[in-house]
Amino acid sequence: MPQTTLRIPTRGQGLYEFTEKASAFVRQSGILEGLLTVFVRHTSCSLIIQENADPDVQTDLKHFFQRLVPPSDDASMRWMIHTTEGPDDMPAHVKSALTQVSIGIPVMAGRLALGTWQGIYLFEHRDRPHQREVVLHLSS
Repeated sequence: MPQTTLRIPTRGQGLYEFTEKASAFVRQSGILEGLLTVFVRHTSCSLIIQENADPDVQTDLKHFFQRLVPPSDDASMRWMIHTTEGPDDMPAHVKSALTQVSIGIPVMAGRLALGTWQGIYLFEHRDRPHQREVVLHLSS
């Protein structure tokens, strides 16, 4: 079974698209029908499939999650205990728990079965830059 690990550098909170890298992996495998499993190896970021045509969608999602789960030094979040790694750490874990760390995408005719406007994103929930690892596993 083909498998690889992508390293995705982030510059802080936001969405980082890697659809083309995943598509290239599927093409290079030669597998025509199967399932691509995408898994992120971290607990303070997540994966989403989202619109990739209008960047306003990404901006609005980032702002929505910032409002939904503000930093732990926000007055509304002072109940948080895990604050050792900074005010963005525990909120990042919560955001990750609300989204997903693994996605399955069907492969049809040697291509990802994504819709026209769908892209695969790493959703970084921490403020500082990170080097994230995403495992791609293709089964037929």
